[in-house]
Amino acid sequence: MARILIAEDEPDVLTFVMRALRGAGHEVEGAGDGSDALASLARAREAGRAHDLLLTDILMPVMDGVSLALLASRDQPSLRIMLMTGYSDQRERAHGLDAIIQDILLKPFTLDELVTRVQAVLG
Repeated sequence: MARILIAEDEPDVLTFVMRALRGAGHEVEGAGDGSDALASLARAREAGRAHDLLLTDILMPVMDGVSLALLASRDQPSLRIMLMTGYSDQRERAHGLDAIIQDILLKPFTLDELVTRVQAVLG
């Protein structure tokens, strides 16, 4: 079982992703924007319960997923990171981050695709 943090500003998508990954046996936490997610990552590390995976939307208010990924990988280099996006131009923006991003999941996606891709990233 992995500890996964999901950063997603659309409540319906966040709920869907959290349920799917909990159903697959993972411990899941959600955040509504990148700033909240970064704070959650820090709290978990300080408590000795660091996350194994950050799954973040790219386009979010306050702090976008690309900025979150850069800061999270700086603070926790072993953290695996996946991005989600429904916009092709945002996907292109993320391709410059190949060193820290393990996968990019295009919306819309199915429950099976989500779980399969997360499992692949977790190894």
